[in-house]
Amino acid sequence: MEDNKKKCSNEDHLNIDAISYCQDCKIYLCNKCSNLHQGLFKKHKAYNIDINKEIFIDKCKENEHNIKLEFYCKNHNKLCCAACISKIKANGFGQHKDCDVCVLQDIKEEKKNKLKDNIKFLEDLSINLNNSIKELKIIFEQIDKRKEDLKAKIQNIFTKIRTALNEREDELLLEIDNKYKELFGNEDIIKECEKLPNKIKISLEEGKLIDNDWNDNNKLSSIINKCNNIENNIKNIKIINENILKKIK
Repeated sequence: MEDNKKKCSNEDHLNIDAISYCQDCKIYLCNKCSNLHQGLFKKHKAYNIDINKEIFIDKCKENEHNIKLEFYCKNHNKLCCAACISKIKANGFGQHKDCDVCVLQDIKEEKKNKLKDNIKFLEDLSINLNNSIKELKIIFEQIDKRKEDLKAKIQNIFTKIRTALNEREDELLLEIDNKYKELFGNEDIIKECEKLPNKIKISLEEGKLIDNDWNDNNKLSSIINKCNNIENNIKNIKIINENILKKIK
């Protein structure tokens, strides 16, 4: 960033920031030089420097004319000195020779009226600007509210969609479980299959024992009853076996 601070004109203090300017000496002064200068030249016009404002010096700075600014150029809207309006246009003289130039007193009323207009304009602008800023804030508050309302609506919609999707997912998963259970009954079949070898073994052993007792008429009713039990077991075994064969085909 460019440093706009003026430096002291004293060769020994060229790197020190100036705090004042002497119009008579045409030099910038640091704090130390300023105190010394005020003691030596009490009648000189010294101005404190505001770093945010350009120092106004009523002497022309154009090509170091160093002549008092007593004229006003209407073409360029700037102050000028006698050298600036000289008929001789050479060596820095006569820059405004052909311009519409007047003395400062002649431009005073025009500038005074213009200043009043400018003050009125700035006052009105200040009031209107404050009102405009308030309206702009209200507009942006309304825009922010609409934005948040829209976001809330979108979030609500997607929350409902996610809830519906989750519910539908649970329904489909349950439906698949029930359908597969209905068609295949995997767990029940496996349980029945695991019991089947033992059922076959028991019925087989029981059948062999009965087969040796047919000649004993006293046990005939018991033998026939056991035969019925074996027959019922075989029916059940056949059903389970048929289910197994269906599943593995």
